[in-house]
Amino acid sequence: MKLRPLVGLTAMLVAMTTMAAPQPALAKTVSFAGYPWAVKSAADVLGPGPNHFSDSAQNVWVDAAGQLHLRITYRDGRWQCAEVILDRGLGHGTYTFRIATPIGDLDPNITLGLFTWDDNPASHHREIDIEFARWGNALDPANAQFVVQPSDQAGNLMRFAQPLAAPSVHSFTWRAKSVTFASTDATGQAIAGWRYAGPDVPRAGRERTHLNLWLNKGAPPVNGAEQEVVVSSFSFRR
Repeated sequence: MKLRPLVGLTAMLVAMTTMAAPQPALAKTVSFAGYPWAVKSAADVLGPGPNHFSDSAQNVWVDAAGQLHLRITYRDGRWQCAEVILDRGLGHGTYTFRIATPIGDLDPNITLGLFTWDDNPASHHREIDIEFARWGNALDPANAQFVVQPSDQAGNLMRFAQPLAAPSVHSFTWRAKSVTFASTDATGQAIAGWRYAGPDVPRAGRERTHLNLWLNKGAPPVNGAEQEVVVSSFSFRR
């Protein structure tokens, strides 16, 4: 199994950028799936990546059907990425994300992240990830992973192949002693599943749910094209 190029990439890179300026601005919000979400932005680069994150309506918006759009754009001479952050912690329960876009063929340098994160570094930032990425390796047949941080710990990560089928549904159920992941197609046919019950299951704290679309190591897309992902719904069930 090949791990991502940087161990605990989302955790490490976000942590690195939170230890020094700049900090993200979270002034703009969007309403999606019945919740307010802050839109991440900053004048300088931030993790993960590091990348430029923008709160422009060209990068993050909700359409008339209530779907969330995350888009990586190239403008003003730089690539700009997208991230939204739920305004509250949800704790233990089932987090479900329905993705309208085919995500099995994302550019090798692009990552779609669906995850929890706490700015407090305790319990590895309470980070639980579903990620779609090849980490720059276009030949990697595995293009997705379930993770309970730290990902460099043996048994904390499972790579799998996400097909081109869309829409797709991805979830994790977080309990006190386990995290159970599942990915299915629109009919409920299983794509991948995994249960983690190791020592790194985090306690619930002040974590927030994040969705982001970003560039691995800040490198431009291999194909040079902008990329958009549409998230049709998010739900939480305790």
